[in-house]
Amino acid sequence: MIKARYDILERYLNERQRRLYAAVEAKVLGHGGIKRVWKATGVARCSILAGLKELKREAQEGEVVRVRRAGAGRKKVIEQDPGVREALDRLVRPVTRGDPESLLRWTCKSLTQLARALNAQGHAISHTSVGGVLKEMGYSLQGNRKTLEGTSHPDRDAQFEYINKKAEAALIAGQPVISVDTKKKELVGQYKNAGKEWRPEGEPEKVKVYDFVDEKLGRANPYGVYDLANNIGWVSVGTDHDTASFAVSTIRQWWSAMGKATYPEAKELMIMADGGGSNGSRVRLWKLELQRLADELKLTIRVSHFPPGTSKWSKIEHRLFSHISMNWRGQPLVSHEVIVNLIAATTTNKGLKVHAGLDSNLYQTGIKVTDREFSAINLVRDDFHGEWNYAINPNTD
Repeated sequence: MIKARYDILERYLNERQRRLYAAVEAKVLGHGGIKRVWKATGVARCSILAGLKELKREAQEGEVVRVRRAGAGRKKVIEQDPGVREALDRLVRPVTRGDPESLLRWTCKSLTQLARALNAQGHAISHTSVGGVLKEMGYSLQGNRKTLEGTSHPDRDAQFEYINKKAEAALIAGQPVISVDTKKKELVGQYKNAGKEWRPEGEPEKVKVYDFVDEKLGRANPYGVYDLANNIGWVSVGTDHDTASFAVSTIRQWWSAMGKATYPEAKELMIMADGGGSNGSRVRLWKLELQRLADELKLTIRVSHFPPGTSKWSKIEHRLFSHISMNWRGQPLVSHEVIVNLIAATTTNKGLKVHAGLDSNLYQTGIKVTDREFSAINLVRDDFHGEWNYAINPNTD
């Protein structure tokens, strides 16, 4: 009976309450009670004796006793061994992995391995205590974060300032400013898609084990256009190759479906683009296709590319693509039509609207733009980094 009662109450009792409960049971039982309660509950004999003394003192004096007297209890590891903190800090410091003298030179720093290394240095500590000390020292488990962009161009910041000034001037003048880029290519079919969605418990969506490209469905190439002034996006889901022709075709579709009606008085179109890929600053076909577009629309097209290694700073990445990824998380992209619908259904609390369409046209790869064709482009480079900032004017003839 004692064990049954204790098993029920144990989870609700603190340290003092446990010893007082055990003391009450022992007192009621009388002679031999301490031993019987100890066997039934596991509460140490010394704790039961301490509980009996507390009961007696409270009965005599009527005082409220602390759960544990000041300074009582086991001392913390760092109090017993002050040097353990410094030793642990040396082990987990980022330089440890490359330190040839370190015991953890080529191993990951698990709590067990850290405890083993500290014990080898003469510090008696368990792996659980290592975790507690690490938390007190301000350490926590963390993953990797993609922030390093490689060698940066000396004029990187200056280019960003230049782009911002140009974009701000264009927006004040009521001219369209768009950010363009290719979203990550996606496998089409019953494949795993990162993230989770709400489903009945125990009924996860079944997907293929291996991510081999389906020859019939292939891949999807989403290319996006984001209108900075109106928080509206357009995404063309290509079924063929991601080329400069496909990129400019998407801009053309955006203008036809949305841009022309939104900016009926437009004289210029400013495009902010990544420095590489199908819309790269060195891609001749990109400029040739923009010339054809400028001629069609009778607009001057101004282009500013982000410096090398800074594609993640693009507005379209943060204001459009990231929200698309969140909207379709955990859902297999089983067809191009499903991808289009998921993209078009993307919204945010700040009013983002997205339009999407399927582009099933074929785009030839490996097209070479001759010097003669390139020289015919009505290209005017800016004084500041003309390779990144330039205008393509429509031909009048």
